[in-house]
Amino acid sequence: MSDLPFTLDQLRILKAIAAEGSFKRAADSLYVSQPAVSLQVQNLERQLDVPLFDRGGRRAQLTEAGHLLLSYGEKVLSLCQETCRALEDLQNLQGGTLIVGASQTTGTYLLPRMIGMFRQKYPNVAVQLIVHSTRRTAWSVANGQIDLAIVGGEIPSELQDSLEIIPYAEDELALILPTSHPLAKIETIPKEDLYKLQFICLDSQSTIRKVIDQVLSRCGIDYRLLKVEMELNSIEAIKNAVQSGLGAAFVSVSAIEKELQMNVLHKSQVDEVVVTRILSLIYNPNRYRSKAAEAFSNDILPQFASEGFTKAKKELPPQELTNLDEQIHTATVG
Repeated sequence: MSDLPFTLDQLRILKAIAAEGSFKRAADSLYVSQPAVSLQVQNLERQLDVPLFDRGGRRAQLTEAGHLLLSYGEKVLSLCQETCRALEDLQNLQGGTLIVGASQTTGTYLLPRMIGMFRQKYPNVAVQLIVHSTRRTAWSVANGQIDLAIVGGEIPSELQDSLEIIPYAEDELALILPTSHPLAKIETIPKEDLYKLQFICLDSQSTIRKVIDQVLSRCGIDYRLLKVEMELNSIEAIKNAVQSGLGAAFVSVSAIEKELQMNVLHKSQVDEVVVTRILSLIYNPNRYRSKAAEAFSNDILPQFASEGFTKAKKELPPQELTNLDEQIHTATVG
């Protein structure tokens, strides 16, 4: 086959339709007309001599051939973006793009501060923050769509051999109470008093909720006996609910710094109970590493990571310490 039966524009259109679920929304997202999108798809199907979409339903559904082309097309487009960014690097950080990923809590409260510091030092580098679940973020890193990410959940087992996964920082999940709550006046709460509180939690399937339940169980607290007043789908909603006097909650300390300064929430200490999780830095060592990603690793990551690296090293078995030292050097030096 001397000529490719598709163009990059056609692959972009195919990807947009698959993501948006309709030709019209795909056209809007690409800032082109719907007839132009339809014509490109018709040409592509004619060139490949296979149908790519099942047009019987209300939503544009890919056929088996469509899924196959999309799978390879995404890899092609990712490599094209990687090529463009490598060429931009020739300008030596006078331009270019850094794409950082994060899971929900780190993306909402930690990464914006890190990106702000980076932008002050490198104002000509465009920075994009993509916040999704740990699983989706890890796949984006593996596929080269994200340079590096900081996540709090478990990396999919099928990606653990292809990604560098480095313990990065310790995240404390603190018990917060309304400032008017009687237990807010006590310096250390007996852990048995947790059973007396009404809790506001994330969904039982959320990563943070699972970590909290596991740690409480290790500390001798039966989390199944805790009174869960309500489940909400965001940390901000939980903070507002606690502030309004509706109950208590465990949230990341990074999420309540402003509220603690304003004295609208109370952070409580629980006797013999410390709830923490390890945040992980992940990147794909087999993908091109841009100068912007190296600069972010050199100048920003170490400022938030030193305690986390030290803590993680202490918790690893001796045979893994040498490997971790090499990984830390790679992540922080570039």
